[in-house]
Amino acid sequence: MNQHTTQPPDALLKLIEQVRESYYVQTVTPNRGRPRTYSGLSFLLLAVAAVALRTFKERELHRLLTKDKPLRAALGFGRVPHRRTIERRMRALVPEAEMQVAALGLKIAQAVGGAHEQPQTSAIDGRMYEAAGPLWHAKHRRKNFIPARLRNVDQESSWFKSGYRGWVQGYRLILQTLILPEPVRLFAAWRRNNEGEATIMAQALEEQSLPVTSVLLGDETFGGAKLVRAYAAHGGWLLTPRQLSKHRRSWKDDLYAYRKETIELLFQRVIQTCDLKACPVKGWSRNGAFVLASVWLYQIIFLNNYRQGRPMAHIKEQLDLARWRIAA
Repeated sequence: MNQHTTQPPDALLKLIEQVRESYYVQTVTPNRGRPRTYSGLSFLLLAVAAVALRTFKERELHRLLTKDKPLRAALGFGRVPHRRTIERRMRALVPEAEMQVAALGLKIAQAVGGAHEQPQTSAIDGRMYEAAGPLWHAKHRRKNFIPARLRNVDQESSWFKSGYRGWVQGYRLILQTLILPEPVRLFAAWRRNNEGEATIMAQALEEQSLPVTSVLLGDETFGGAKLVRAYAAHGGWLLTPRQLSKHRRSWKDDLYAYRKETIELLFQRVIQTCDLKACPVKGWSRNGAFVLASVWLYQIIFLNNYRQGRPMAHIKEQLDLARWRIAA
């Protein structure tokens, strides 16, 4: 008697299938020349697997694809790509990953907030991710000089100072999240650390990639008169501490208080869920692929939990199952 039984897929393969089903296919005009051997979706899925497994270096991902045939098939790779191909294609993921976050954010907002009659309120904020490797002093950066004993410097990173964390060498993630009626990520942008958050928002608003909600809450960084007028011209109200009265408290203060209770908490949830609070590799685009994949992955599990009636914050547990390849 044949005792062999088919093993059920592990939690990582199941998670990859959920991510695949959430992929938004954008209609684009095909480029001339030879078509790509591997799809953009396959490398986005590889970035998701890297986040789940906490495996980020190209040689480690190449080894993973070489040894794990079921995972390679789930990701859509007919054969193992060269390590240099993995590196090159992962560097090109930032624009598509941002688009996937935005597309899924609008989909979740419609599903979660569609039944509510109250105006949609969102919040926007940024967070710096510290670069991997040693610190490269600003005076040496200006001269493009790397001291002899300073090795493995991330030369693409840059310095910026925040009132909360002080000077940080690294990169910046900007997140916009719906806070009423439910916390849902709507927009994510991965940028250089020395690019101002207000400038990034203004550019996204001009490009019409930033969702405009009835109310948008931001800190003082976003309170410039020009940006407030630009957001109003698109049909929304940008509320920052600069628009709050210094002499008396009003309902505006109560509304603004939601910002700290939502977006800062959601930043921490993404970081803790994926255990990705600093840059795991060197380079702007490589880190962007993984950080944005972590945001996208959080969105996907959030939506699946909502549809299945499970607690919407029950996300880290599912990623832990995927990391340890527990049978689903």
